[in-house]
Amino acid sequence: MSMILSASVIRVRDGLPLSASTDYEQGTGVQECRKYFKMLSKKLAQLPDRCTLKTGHYNINFISSLGVSYMMLCTENYPNVLAFSFLDELQKEFITTYNMMKTNTAVRPYCFIEFDNFIQRTKQRYNNPRSLSTKINLSDMQMEIKLRPPYQISMCELGSA
Repeated sequence: MSMILSASVIRVRDGLPLSASTDYEQGTGVQECRKYFKMLSKKLAQLPDRCTLKTGHYNINFISSLGVSYMMLCTENYPNVLAFSFLDELQKEFITTYNMMKTNTAVRPYCFIEFDNFIQRTKQRYNNPRSLSTKINLSDMQMEIKLRPPYQISMCELGSA
């Protein structure tokens, strides 16, 4: 079954996790991907603003903007257009909810953990695409991905951290 498994909001300059979804999936492949999340978090400043890392049965996608990155883990067959629409929605809500001064001065990991409620609700909607509202315009996102596809990060790039 194709689905979003987890999502995180991370500060780009130092990889500080600002918020993350509470995850219940604990398979070995998912645990392995947690390591990739951490490795990517440390390299966000050197990577393009829209990327995908394929890790076998899972993909890690992220977008970065205004010093904050929105990262997700999904199954390999989860549609790219839905993945990046999900990240775009997280980004818009986070920027609307928190001012950038607050995110720049955060010192504790997960200090915006209350954002998890929004992540969970959005994740549930995207894991059941029939329930998606017309709020997102998938054709626009599809065109954007076609014109500017996400950068594919290779495992050796990640390992050179």
